[in-house]
Amino acid sequence: MFDILNKYRQNGHFFLISGDELNKTCNAPEKQVGVFLVYALKNGKIEIVFIGGTGDMNKRKLTVVQNTGTGGLKDELINGPDTPRKILWPGRMEEENIEALDIYWYITLNEIHNDSPGKVENWLFERHYELFHRLPRWNFDL
Repeated sequence: MFDILNKYRQNGHFFLISGDELNKTCNAPEKQVGVFLVYALKNGKIEIVFIGGTGDMNKRKLTVVQNTGTGGLKDELINGPDTPRKILWPGRMEEENIEALDIYWYITLNEIHNDSPGKVENWLFERHYELFHRLPRWNFDL
């Protein structure tokens, strides 16, 4: 579905199960930037519920992120821009009876790739919309 992500060899994923703490299960790197996809697992079904990323970056800003240790992919996954996701996502999982979240992350800007996370995130939104005629539901109601 998102074949463009196959080129990013620096990637990973982890599960967030009800009762887990996001800041303890998240294995995304702290000082690098990229995008992530969140899949909800419920009643034997899988649904992509959120697409996110670290936003537009350039090489200069990436250097700042790498030197300070803030603003990277791990921070974006755990804290997000408003209400911390470490609070928001477990609450949402409980409300919707979601058994687990399967979270995949991809580093899009490094010494191998020079792809702005914001541009890749926008491409993922466009592709999702082409397939499902809507955005992932947590992207517009969280």
